[in-house]
Amino acid sequence: MIRTFLIAILGLGLSAPALSQGFADPAQFSDEELYSRDRQFTEDGRLIVDLELVFAVDVSASIDEMEALQQRQGHVEALADPDIISSIRAGAHGRIAVMYLEWADAGFQRVVAPWTVIETEEDALAFAAILAEADFVSGRRTAIGAAISNAVSLIESNPYQGVRRIIDLSGDGPQNAGPSLPEARAAAEAAGVTVNGISMQSERQHPFRPPVNIDVSRYFEDHVIVGPRSFVMPSRTHEDFVEALRRKLIIEIAGLFPDELTDKG
Repeated sequence: MIRTFLIAILGLGLSAPALSQGFADPAQFSDEELYSRDRQFTEDGRLIVDLELVFAVDVSASIDEMEALQQRQGHVEALADPDIISSIRAGAHGRIAVMYLEWADAGFQRVVAPWTVIETEEDALAFAAILAEADFVSGRRTAIGAAISNAVSLIESNPYQGVRRIIDLSGDGPQNAGPSLPEARAAAEAAGVTVNGISMQSERQHPFRPPVNIDVSRYFEDHVIVGPRSFVMPSRTHEDFVEALRRKLIIEIAGLFPDELTDKG
């Protein structure tokens, strides 16, 4: 299955520069080697992984409990997808490190699932189970700058060294509280951390909250994402969110340019 997936990715236009970002050339490994590569460490003892990834998920007042739980379920479904597992195993090191952060106000930064190394389907399902079982707690305002700054700190203080370091930030509206978003973006870029986004343009209107009257995808493009190959995946429904996240993860894990997957299937 891994070899089939690699061939499919190569058919999408994966070039030598993309392979150099850490995606395994299938000609260099047997199936057994792709499954069982030795762990490597930096001089200071950090485990080397293909990707350090923070899922930074909006749970401010504009996100109701159903929408928040749908976001969690979307991550559960995406992480259990066979293509995601295959792409992780096909990486140069065959593993990634992930964590799940829910955020709202500057003071509301809640780690729902701690840093976890994923290299097998069992690892992914165990991480997903933590998400599925955690209680829901809602915040109030939308402090995107604080979420980015906190996620960068969580990346820099973990025991891993990623070939790529990415924050996946999902949200449904603009910043309305907290520290400077431009400064947070600049600090992320200086730290070598890419910020990608999933914009949620919900068509549901809640009677007790103001509607979001901006193009959220455009706002994320202009004010949130940063770093090499950064991009936004838009979604409007739960089904859109799951598919956007799945495609986004394949791009990030494989080190692709976004148009190498999004334009070709």
